Amino acid sequence: MKALFNSMDPSILQTKPSTPLLYAATSSSCTSSETDESPATSDRFEFQNLKFKIPSNPTAGFYSYKSLAVLSGHIGSVSCLALCGEFILSGSQGKDIIVWQQPDLRQFTKFGQGDGSVKALASIGNKVFTAHQDSRIRVWKVSRSSENIFRLVDTLPTTKDYLGKFMKQSNYVQIRRHHKRLWIEHADSISCLAVHNGLIYSGSWDKTLKVWRISDFKCLESIKAHDDAINGLVSSKRIIYSASADGKIKAWEKEGKSTHSLKGILEGHKDVSVNSVAVSEDGSLVYGGGSDGYVLGWLGNKLFDSWRVICEVKAHEMAVLCMCLMGEFLCCGSADRSISIWKREINGGLFRFGVIKGHEGPVKCLQASPRCVGGGFMLYSGSLDKSLRVWWIPKSSGGTEDTSPIQRAGNISPFSF
Repeated sequence: MKALFNSMDPSILQTKPSTPLLYAATSSSCTSSETDESPATSDRFEFQNLKFKIPSNPTAGFYSYKSLAVLSGHIGSVSCLALCGEFILSGSQGKDIIVWQQPDLRQFTKFGQGDGSVKALASIGNKVFTAHQDSRIRVWKVSRSSENIFRLVDTLPTTKDYLGKFMKQSNYVQIRRHHKRLWIEHADSISCLAVHNGLIYSGSWDKTLKVWRISDFKCLESIKAHDDAINGLVSSKRIIYSASADGKIKAWEKEGKSTHSLKGILEGHKDVSVNSVAVSEDGSLVYGGGSDGYVLGWLGNKLFDSWRVICEVKAHEMAVLCMCLMGEFLCCGSADRSISIWKREINGGLFRFGVIKGHEGPVKCLQASPRCVGGGFMLYSGSLDKSLRVWWIPKSSGGTEDTSPIQRAGNISPFSF
């Protein structure tokens, strides 16, 4: 799977921004309780000025045959997305990060070239964290000046962290024969990031989960979390979930000032990589997408220390590469180049709501906007075809035309016990 997402090394030109201020996050990918120089939440995120038309009556059977917008500009495959206030951030295997202005969806600026293929994005306040194939995390600060440049302010692990640990042999761990590294360093690509309660978590192909303090960027913990590469991270209700190629999702919790402890293991299919993980807003439901095209769902108890399988659906013919939850809707992107939309039932089971097609390559990342638009929501997808696409997903199905990009499928009954 790693070979599928190898980095590229193009020369990217930086463009000059034209309007100021990165606003505080409004989506699950960027939301945090932090107040670290957080600017006020933008109220300028409006859709009435969009050049494409959203039907005023979503139940009248109107569906567009194409995505609402196709955003091109990356030289490499699009690998990650983040919604940050009025902006969409997209990272690529071409080592660049593009900032897209909403609502007109134009390219606002570009930054980060030459710093290693971008694998994951996270944002809090006026800082953006980017994870890279070169095993480093970079921290960018958004200037409040009229220039509004994304300025690199640090790289994790920081120089201060290095200097405090490199002299002591006990701070080194063996990563392979005759080769050691400081425990604060990742030894392979960082594949995912999650922000929670003043901490940022990084998961890597080196099988470790590292915990960093946002206030001073210090590495606090390194957890030998899995037996294979970590592919996804998500946080909810004090629990951090890590999804791995070892076929497991593990739940971690930090109580007080103690280190993180393992709360439970959610077992997927045997010998099947879990590529992505999503958690409901209340933390009770966990979904994992596998390389066999299946999505499994688990229901947790009130203490978040025990989970049971409640559903299992064949979502795609090829691997599920990414997922996101928007209310009662679960969106899954696949190597088969399609996006499936699932609706949650009361017991956590899933039935297929629709299928979207349009990308010319595997769908690597998804983000849904939390704002209701015309009786539906906006979904953003990034693909190995180097493009981003924008979709409008109605919250109620009304069309029955077979030619619709959102095609109704028959219900798939979940199993429960």
